[in-house]
Amino acid sequence: MVGLDVGSTAVKAVQLSTKGRGDDFELTHLGVAQLPPDAIVQGAFLNSSAIVDTIREAIDAGKIKNRNVAAAVSGHSVIVKKIRLAAMTREELENQIQWEAEQYIPFDVNEVNLDFQILGTDESSGEMDVVLVAAKKDLIDDYVQVITEAGLKPVAIDVAAFAVENAFERNYETEADEMVALVNVGAQVVNIIVFSQGVPLFTRDIAAAGNQYTEEIQKTLSVGFQEAERIKLGGGTGDDDRQMVPAEVERAMQSVTEMLVGEIGRSLDFFATTIAESRIKRALICGGGANVSGFLRAFQEHTGIEAQVLDPLHRMRPNSSFDSEFLEEMSPSLGVGVGLALRRIEI
Repeated sequence: MVGLDVGSTAVKAVQLSTKGRGDDFELTHLGVAQLPPDAIVQGAFLNSSAIVDTIREAIDAGKIKNRNVAAAVSGHSVIVKKIRLAAMTREELENQIQWEAEQYIPFDVNEVNLDFQILGTDESSGEMDVVLVAAKKDLIDDYVQVITEAGLKPVAIDVAAFAVENAFERNYETEADEMVALVNVGAQVVNIIVFSQGVPLFTRDIAAAGNQYTEEIQKTLSVGFQEAERIKLGGGTGDDDRQMVPAEVERAMQSVTEMLVGEIGRSLDFFATTIAESRIKRALICGGGANVSGFLRAFQEHTGIEAQVLDPLHRMRPNSSFDSEFLEEMSPSLGVGVGLALRRIEI
């Protein structure tokens, strides 16, 4: 299906294909369209008509004909919990999941959509590990509405952090028992997930992200949003992009970087206190924030964790029609879209 990443600054539509029943994926379609500023603020859809138009623009830009899409949600309206319950069948858990969820989520269970995945059963203790996910119905309804109004069919709604994990697992190898952290630095939210052998151990969304760079640049230079975005990603302050970024802008960006890596570091430290022998071996950074100068180095210095930029197209052959420079620039921002596009409709 089509991976539709509805971010707060842009919509990205990704479609992959395989040959026969193989797992050799090819990027066949990619459409990107910019959202107007403040169309989505802190997860709230403030300008639905603009979002619908931008989704259509992204689909048209990618020349995508498939109408079946998967989207992803994140933020404070989404709760992911790994819980331990008495062993039971999936059917038994489906009958009592609402009662179980009441103990673990801070929302009224009647106001959320619930789902779960049984991770495994410990025969010796008679217990099983379960990942429980709850998302507010209002949030899901917002996504379903704009997707439907754009002429598409919403087939699946995933969690953004899980989508990024899907993209990682398709493109990278891990050692036995290796713990990996993925950090998706979006415009308004940072998604963090730590996992081992495909099992999520910790997830957290932080409501502080890439737009804060843009806001600081706007304040410092008194420029508009689009100009500040350009400077954030390495452009100069004049017509010649080779101009140096002013020292005061560098200082402002550095302070935002320190704040962000500090918040991320505290989340990873919290995870380390909850699980014995929870040593994260490496981290991969994606999202627009991965392109910010100095972010990767600051992350490594603050956390002490080896880090690199996640390339969700690392093992995927792009169609020959794509411009290589465009893909190289976009790749770090495609983690969610690629992870969603890897999903299939079971027939």
